[in-house]
Amino acid sequence: MMRCGVLTAATGLAVLVLSHGVWAAETPGVAAPVPPVALNLTLRGALTAAVDNNPDVQLYKERIEAAQGQVQTQLGSLLPNLAGTVRQTRQTQFLGTFGLAPQRTDPFSIFDGRVNASQNLFSVSLIHRWRASRESLHVTEFESDSRKYDVMASAALAYMEGLKAMAMVKVHEANQRVMEELLALVKQRQRGGVATGLDIARLDAQIATERQLASTSRYDVEHSKLALLNLLAIPYDIKLALTDDFKSEIGGVSDTQGAVASALTARPEVQAQFTRMKASELTYSSITGERLPSLVAQGDYGLIGNRWNNTLDTYNMALLLQVPLFDGAQREGRIAEARSQLRQEALRMRTVLNQVKMEVHDAIAAVAAAREQVAIAQAGLKVATKELDLARERYAVITAASYFELTNGLTSVARARENLVNALFQLNAARVNLARSTGSLNTLE
Repeated sequence: MMRCGVLTAATGLAVLVLSHGVWAAETPGVAAPVPPVALNLTLRGALTAAVDNNPDVQLYKERIEAAQGQVQTQLGSLLPNLAGTVRQTRQTQFLGTFGLAPQRTDPFSIFDGRVNASQNLFSVSLIHRWRASRESLHVTEFESDSRKYDVMASAALAYMEGLKAMAMVKVHEANQRVMEELLALVKQRQRGGVATGLDIARLDAQIATERQLASTSRYDVEHSKLALLNLLAIPYDIKLALTDDFKSEIGGVSDTQGAVASALTARPEVQAQFTRMKASELTYSSITGERLPSLVAQGDYGLIGNRWNNTLDTYNMALLLQVPLFDGAQREGRIAEARSQLRQEALRMRTVLNQVKMEVHDAIAAVAAAREQVAIAQAGLKVATKELDLARERYAVITAASYFELTNGLTSVARARENLVNALFQLNAARVNLARSTGSLNTLE
């Protein structure tokens, strides 16, 4: 366990090591207390740690293991099946009834040791079942990728929420400083008999409001950090510090059709649904293949006698041709069910394609709108700051200057700062959603 005050996590691997270290310190049997550790976390490190640590991602990895077991099970039905038996018995046999007395043989012993073998030589149904299980494995792998990207997107958005809350704290603290400076100016004018107590009371009320908003924003910071710690599955007693900043400029998407085509290729949801269709088709083929004859070879070889050291060899070989004739129409019912399932997967494919296209178009539109909002917010802040500067200058120089010009300037600057923070958050959230919609979260920095 590291005992330094601050640990910089450039990658999620550092977070993973840290989490295991703290967990070990909390495990019964380790008496030494561990001081809280501060963790500097970048956006890239958060994404990597989410993939490595999140329980939902780990759960899907276990599902992949289970699907691999299903593939092995289906493959085993196509491979030779070997078994051995050894039996030593002591028995009698009934000979019948002579007169009124039943008769039996004297007790005798039999030793029987055999090796049994069977092999499916030809079965269309079993072959298609094995192929279907492999496609189901691929479906699980794609579903795991989809869940991984969902967790990464959630972690990135939680990171952005934390940056937004931190920026809001700075905004409200900056507003308080400006208001306190103006409060000193108003008190100075009051001593000169120009300002009134009402003007001071109004500023005190505005300062109190900003303090309350700053307190709320500080809670939002802690809430966002806790949400991020939960997604990263690391202990809650770690002091988390978000080191990245909002990006004020991001590249737009010039080719919408190209982005859609890239998403349809890269999104694991599309690949998973396409693979589901293949698995359903193979399942349907495996059931229809049950109508065809199958060929099975069976045999055994062993030793038989009255004792293990007094035996003769024995063997049995058979070639079975199994021809299905009638099973009460159960097979036809399963064929109809599989055929319907195949059509359902085709319809779901259309839904998935439409959803992916909609998400890409929406993400591109959100990026364009957010870029426009940032530009407007930056211009608005510039104008509001100029308004406040002019109002403060007039209020300090001109005796007859209105106090309401000053308060209007304060309100305009406060609102403009909040608008800029919200616009930057929307821009960076849109950047995350665009990366998720196009399947390029791994490149997000």
